[in-house]
Amino acid sequence: MDYLPLFVELKNRRVLVVGGGLVASHKIQTLLAAGATVRVVADELHPRLRQWQQEDRIEWLAQRFEAAQLDGAFLAIAATDDPDLNRQVSEHAEQCRLWVNVVDSPALCSFIFPSIIDRSPVQIALSSGGKAPVLIRQLREKLEALLPQNLGQMACIAGRWRDRVKKILPTLGERRRFWENLFTGPFASLVESRHPAAAEDFLQQNLIRRSAPAGDVTLVGAGPGDAGLMTLKGLQALQRADVILHDNLVSASVLGLARADAEKIPVAKQAGHHHVTQERINALLVELARQGKRVVRLKGGDPFVFGRGGEEAEVLAQHDIPYRIVPGVTAGLGTTAYAGIPLTHRKYAKGISMVTGHTHDQEKGDYWKTLATLEHTLVIYMGSLQAAHIQEKLIQAGKTATTPVAVISRGTLPDQKVVTGTLDDLGRLAANAPSPTLLVIGEVVTLRPSLSWWMEPQAKTWPEPASFPPATAQHVPRPWAVHSGSIPLPALPY
Repeated sequence: MDYLPLFVELKNRRVLVVGGGLVASHKIQTLLAAGATVRVVADELHPRLRQWQQEDRIEWLAQRFEAAQLDGAFLAIAATDDPDLNRQVSEHAEQCRLWVNVVDSPALCSFIFPSIIDRSPVQIALSSGGKAPVLIRQLREKLEALLPQNLGQMACIAGRWRDRVKKILPTLGERRRFWENLFTGPFASLVESRHPAAAEDFLQQNLIRRSAPAGDVTLVGAGPGDAGLMTLKGLQALQRADVILHDNLVSASVLGLARADAEKIPVAKQAGHHHVTQERINALLVELARQGKRVVRLKGGDPFVFGRGGEEAEVLAQHDIPYRIVPGVTAGLGTTAYAGIPLTHRKYAKGISMVTGHTHDQEKGDYWKTLATLEHTLVIYMGSLQAAHIQEKLIQAGKTATTPVAVISRGTLPDQKVVTGTLDDLGRLAANAPSPTLLVIGEVVTLRPSLSWWMEPQAKTWPEPASFPPATAQHVPRPWAVHSGSIPLPALPY
């Protein structure tokens, strides 16, 4: 171990910073957040530092460094572009037995600044000892995605109750189980939902009863397929789940983000053959939560957009099961973006209409006429089996037969396929399309040839980057499409 990680109390302690540029301002910002009293020695101050000086947040001590300026300091930092001056600061600080940091010069440092994940009072510090800062930045990004924003508030509440828990639960094992159950159950959901008073009441009731942990349910939108489109809150919910009830539309890469030991129960429903009824899914959610389990109902797209999330939430509310909703990128937004089809455009569409292709209970009154006459992009979910019927009804209602259409299959996934044509051919285009499919009807489809960026199998053959000719006014190479894909992440406790 090259460095011993320490957390240092800096409130009202004096820190001398030699340097007044952008790099120095970054260091000083961290010091101020920790409550340090900062004195700066520099020829000139960066505009941000000058503002802080005017606000009396820092003191501009001098323009030239002298060893005597280290008197009374707790730490010293050299952040100049003058190697000789940086070395001089380091040597004088060592003579004064002060800890010193010299930016980008680990050999001159007695301490280094780690990369910090701040969920105060919870803090995580990462460092490579100055050897691989880019690697540390990438690790921090992954951890930031995994760690809930409400960790700090949970820690504060726990701190207020720590002594009382000790008095009621005398053994270390009892206390450990109590806190583990608390931090991974409804208490965490209540804090995240901005109900701290209810969270504390829940804590108190569980402490009095010492009962088995209560379960909860999180309805999570998995997005249209690409695991990179999963939201941070969705990822966090997967990481804490004991049981996951998932649709067949949820991709394997998204399921791969869940805890390895989580139980995964498929509850697929497909047109024509229902493997699991909605009533059975509702009952499972209630049953599993009452067993004290943390349940995730994982749905393709968004739970509240043709996902029956509203129905499931109603059942949970009726049975007093704690639940929360994590929205997802709905297929109408995600797959059209990956197909290079903007849903709105000032020249082509004034709005969007999203409807389901299961139309038999909707064909009343002016339903088709309304859809046909709106100057909207029409996005139809689950419409491939009814495509010919939809085509016929829209044309009968006045929609121009030559209106551009697109059929998007397995959108955002590596085997995405998009076929385009006109409304009078929609039934044929959708007849053999792999599921899941999305139908898009409207003039915006004409923009796909110029906006298509996602590399579809057997659709584009791209040369290696080195073979592109130099860019000129007449030839500007199109940007590379990058597959975000799934990112391997460690399974961490919530």
